[in-house]
Amino acid sequence: MLRLYHILLAAIVLMVLTPFGIKHVLSNLSLNQKTPSTTPTRIQSAQTTATNTQSEGNIWKNVLGKTAAPLGWTVDACEGNAPLLCVSSNGKVLGTVEMTVYPLEKEPNFQKILANSGIPVDAKVDYQNPKYQTELASALQLWVSDHYGALEKDRRDEYRDRTVFSPKPLQTVEVGKLKGMRYGFTGLKKQGGVHEDHLGYVAFDGKALYVITTSFDRASATGNFKQLENFSAFEPFLSPTVKSLNLPK
Repeated sequence: MLRLYHILLAAIVLMVLTPFGIKHVLSNLSLNQKTPSTTPTRIQSAQTTATNTQSEGNIWKNVLGKTAAPLGWTVDACEGNAPLLCVSSNGKVLGTVEMTVYPLEKEPNFQKILANSGIPVDAKVDYQNPKYQTELASALQLWVSDHYGALEKDRRDEYRDRTVFSPKPLQTVEVGKLKGMRYGFTGLKKQGGVHEDHLGYVAFDGKALYVITTSFDRASATGNFKQLENFSAFEPFLSPTVKSLNLPK
């Protein structure tokens, strides 16, 4: 009889404590879970709204022509599938140039820009026809203008009152056999010095936008140089390399 009393007492105690135990365990599990990061992605030199569908490996391997670089430097497609061009000296990679391809059907904003520039969005249109070159140049200028606006807005919170966003003058350039635009911007520290420096090229072949970018920007993972002097030394040589590209494919 005594043993039965002890068993009943233990059962009652267990029933009372069990909810507390479950609650305690669940509370610990909740405290140990990590909160997902909500840090916004910084806008780089290509539009974040575009979709990169390049899946054929490193595109530089297919389109790279003659290259130009400072004496003793080499320029070649990087190993792997990332769309990067490696700029090296003495076997050490000093920086990279990135090429991103944006199919027209994935770019409703650029379709509107083309239409507003007087160019019909039609697969049968020969966009390289001389009669469309003025309108196409206007469309690319509008694309860059929109891009500058997004970049300046993105940098406003980052720069605060310490750095000035300074766009570079637009230049009409040749991207292979395509007419394109050279653009860029610099983040100038008010107390002197360069916070970041970006250079880009954009061209359109009727099917896709080709965006080529590089920079001096310690916050960028790709398409950048970590040393300003290396970026500055290579910058004048990028236009001849871009001009020699085998585009359109």
